Amino acid sequence: MAAEGGTSRKKDEFWDGYDFEDAIPAYGSLNGSQADWEQVQQVFDSDTTVELRVIGHNRGGLLVEWNSLRGFIPASQLVDFPVLADLRERRDHLAARIGQMLKLRVIELEQDQNRLILSERAAQVQPGTRASVLNTIREQDICSGQVTNLCDFGVFVDLGGLEGLIHISELSWGRVGHPRDVLTRGQTIQVYVLSVDQDQGRVALSLKRLRPDPWKTVEQRYAVGQIIEGKVTNVVDFGAFVCIEEGLEGLIHVSELAEGHFLHPRNVVHEGETVRARVLNIDGRARRLGLSLRR
Repeated sequence: MAAEGGTSRKKDEFWDGYDFEDAIPAYGSLNGSQADWEQVQQVFDSDTTVELRVIGHNRGGLLVEWNSLRGFIPASQLVDFPVLADLRERRDHLAARIGQMLKLRVIELEQDQNRLILSERAAQVQPGTRASVLNTIREQDICSGQVTNLCDFGVFVDLGGLEGLIHISELSWGRVGHPRDVLTRGQTIQVYVLSVDQDQGRVALSLKRLRPDPWKTVEQRYAVGQIIEGKVTNVVDFGAFVCIEEGLEGLIHVSELAEGHFLHPRNVVHEGETVRARVLNIDGRARRLGLSLRR
């Protein structure tokens, strides 16, 4: 069976947002009967679906009951769950599902950790479909897929029966505040396959790798002393960051903002402001670009 999970736990920084460790509740003193765990294992191995009742929720998702077992459905694995920034609104949407019967597929199963993770979205495809996709997809492939969900930590993309994850760090070479700033649910996109984990049934994807890294050629396209134009993206105590093209930001150190004394860099520049600055130094390997307003 191919599932987004498995019986082994291999920490992978890319998938930190998908581990849901802080969202999965303690299942209490009920460890579940061995017979129920064996039944869950059979469903997991056969890649079939089950219908379970929602009995509760927490900030990360829904709780369901499977005889003596308690399972967890992450909010990112619910069908048509809205992208919500407001925590109270998010809780209200989750609470409204208590008592509902949901068609689910097991995506992670670890009896020794009393861990049972299910997905409503994974239950939408036919048995064996996900295994077929997982066995044919390869690292460095470029695939077409449809955006199914946007979360704080990234974007899930349906590759034709198996979902892959674009971590937020892989959406753009530049800064991304939230995935919804880049993509929309239902959008069809091309993605680059970073890795395929056959054991856990996980596919890591990238959007930014379809375009060249701007830092690799920065020293060929810009020169020390050159005057450039860019937009201020962040103002901090030690200076201001300026975006001169997607994925390429330079730093104006506080000492290079203006002559004289001022209380804070925000007294000189503001986020969103367009400025003209002189290039002081370029280091593509270290991904550093020094700028000056003062010179």
